[in-house]
Amino acid sequence: MTRPKDLDPSSNPRAFLGSELRHARERAGLSQEALGAPLFVSGTFIGQLEAGTRRMHLEYARHFDETLGTEDFFTRNCGALAKSKYPDHFAEAAEAEAVAVSIRQYATLLIPGLLQTKAYAEEVFRAYHPTATQEAIDADVSARLERARLLDDPTTPLLWTVLDEAVLRRMVGGGPVMAEALRHVARLAREHRIIMQVLPFAAGAHAAMDGPLKLMEFEDAPQLSFVEAPDMGKLLDDPATVTRHTLMFNLLQAAALSPKESLALIESVAQDYEHGEQHR
Repeated sequence: MTRPKDLDPSSNPRAFLGSELRHARERAGLSQEALGAPLFVSGTFIGQLEAGTRRMHLEYARHFDETLGTEDFFTRNCGALAKSKYPDHFAEAAEAEAVAVSIRQYATLLIPGLLQTKAYAEEVFRAYHPTATQEAIDADVSARLERARLLDDPTTPLLWTVLDEAVLRRMVGGGPVMAEALRHVARLAREHRIIMQVLPFAAGAHAAMDGPLKLMEFEDAPQLSFVEAPDMGKLLDDPATVTRHTLMFNLLQAAALSPKESLALIESVAQDYEHGEQHR
């Protein structure tokens, strides 16, 4: 298995913990497969922990301390790193997203979090939590906008998004909010920061009708797939499943409008929202 490169602990605490795991494992003379076997996880999964693309859960940390003779090092630090500003079902995916070199996603009903504006995000969170305090909503919006700063880097990660046409037609927060949100997506596409396609209603049945899909690639770890449902989400690394999801995304790309056609449609719909026209 390819040896993971050394990672900068100052840039990613989870990567630091993974780097320490690799050093401790190698010092103990264990392979990734041997370390993972008692936990019923693969050597690939251990490699993902070492590369910082997966979160170290407490049960694993305790096993590592016991097996590698590191006293309570991993248990202590695992507990500290477990705190997240994101919901439990999404926290691990958000952390993986932050170190991915490529993200490909299909969005079914709303603009993906990385591409949302402040006003759009506020409307989404208020719909999710109609009785929440404004302070709680503001905290959620702040975390989402902070996560979107991932795109401040001009080239990494490569973000390729396929939006279902329903995303454009569902009016979230009214015409001005939708116009601003779609203009923001269009600007990112025009600046060549993202690749954007729209899957039109005219495409009919397609490969991902069961729901949204996200695929993430990394420099030193296998590809991951993330699937979610209301208050549920799961990172998948099974090679057969990831291969199937990759095929699904490829089929979506083939069925969608070209990036040029998609941009024209997004800007046309944004203009209609600005002029107060309704969409069906």
